[in-house]
Amino acid sequence: MMTFTVGNMMMNSFLRRCVWWLAMVAALGVSLAAQAAGDEYPTKPIRIVVGFPPGGNADLVARLLSQKMPEMLGQPVIVENKPGAGGAIASSFVAKAAPDGYTLLLLLGAFTAQAAMQKTLPFDPVGDFGCISLLGTYPFVVGVKADSPYKTVGDLIAQAKRNPGKMNFPGPLGTLYHLTGEMFNSMAGTDIVFIPYKGGSDAITELLGGRMDVIFEAVATAQPHIQSGTIRALAVTSRDPARSLPNVPPVAATIPGFDVTSFVGIAGPAGMPPAVVDRLNREIRRFLRLPEIQQRFLEWGGQAVPSTPAEMRSRVETEIQKWKEVMKARNIAAQ
Repeated sequence: MMTFTVGNMMMNSFLRRCVWWLAMVAALGVSLAAQAAGDEYPTKPIRIVVGFPPGGNADLVARLLSQKMPEMLGQPVIVENKPGAGGAIASSFVAKAAPDGYTLLLLLGAFTAQAAMQKTLPFDPVGDFGCISLLGTYPFVVGVKADSPYKTVGDLIAQAKRNPGKMNFPGPLGTLYHLTGEMFNSMAGTDIVFIPYKGGSDAITELLGGRMDVIFEAVATAQPHIQSGTIRALAVTSRDPARSLPNVPPVAATIPGFDVTSFVGIAGPAGMPPAVVDRLNREIRRFLRLPEIQQRFLEWGGQAVPSTPAEMRSRVETEIQKWKEVMKARNIAAQ
């Protein structure tokens, strides 16, 4: 009886070792296959889908990628513009594409505002996308007409509190421009009224025409007017001063904790092979280290900021939640 038991124990031990070795071999095979996939990728052109028309800042970032990344990846990188629905057409297209790393999305901070504002979208803003890396971040500027009596954010807040509901700011409905202004209202205790406009240069035109009191605008758009002296920059919305406007204080100097920076990044459909994501992330980091790329981001009012895929995903999720909280605080209904 004892011999039989020991034999069973020896046999069980042998079987366990066999199973362990088989598992190790299988794992190694998967690892090598994944590595091979990363080494072989890409084998054909890659397209970056942009949800806005050619010529805008988003399109310019994508075209920079299309100029430099082929040298790093060994394949052409093609920009494909699919404007419409605030970028939702492009996002939906990429969400439904094959998750093979050949169809990518230039994902903007506007994506998070849209995800918060829209009741229904043809895609899951988190679950349908695989994040690859941030490319850069940029703040907005709080600006007034050059002859405005407001010299500081404190002046603006004081006047708004003396005249609740009588001052206004413009912007496209449901965008970061809109929600940044509402976040300002929420944290400052003011009631500056939002006036919806289509976008583009309309907001600045209305401000310079004296029909608006203040704008919350991208630095790149407002900076030429700041430099020419037609707009006075009261503050930037980032937590710290912006490199592109070093002498302009942050809103946070007056409203502690105020921090709004938009971003641009690269994502693809959910389910892309990890080795492909790793390869793209690695090459994007190389791209962002190039001095000429860092200078271009600075000229656009921001800075080149790479990230891990997990950091980008966290940024997207956090931003969506932040805008939902702003909407709740300001009683803004989802559209």
